Amino acid sequence: MADTTELKKALWDRMSASPFLMVGLTSGGHSEPLTAQLDPDQVDTLFFFVGKDNRLAPGGPAMAQFVSKGHDYFACLAGTVRIDNDRAMIDKLWNNQVEAWFPEGKQDPNLALIRFDIDDAELWQSDISLTGKVKMMFGGTIRASESGSHAKVPTTAES
Repeated sequence: MADTTELKKALWDRMSASPFLMVGLTSGGHSEPLTAQLDPDQVDTLFFFVGKDNRLAPGGPAMAQFVSKGHDYFACLAGTVRIDNDRAMIDKLWNNQVEAWFPEGKQDPNLALIRFDIDDAELWQSDISLTGKVKMMFGGTIRASESGSHAKVPTTAES
């Protein structure tokens, strides 16, 4: 298992390549797919552009799940969401993909920037060994040492 700094960097590298997560409030209701806007200056925080009527708008404790593009890395993030319509942050994170959802641009009256402050995370790296893959093909039992790794980190902020 890598050290905490390496684990956190691996998560952010993978989320940069594919910034799609399922996010939901822990008070109930289903999670929904959202595209994270990543700010390299705030690596313990995710941002999402949503409508003001979005189910996350009330804020509160939340969970987010991430699966890497290669389906070999998984993360479950716990934290708190809230609307944070900081104009400087909206300007910094704004891009063409976001504008496609908000035709009136940054001045769209329905625009809300959701901030997800990460309290802790669980990370899984699926790196099944060659022996483990052979066992999977033929119905054998895979030992933990053949399946990958798992780690818990207090936040995703770089140490």
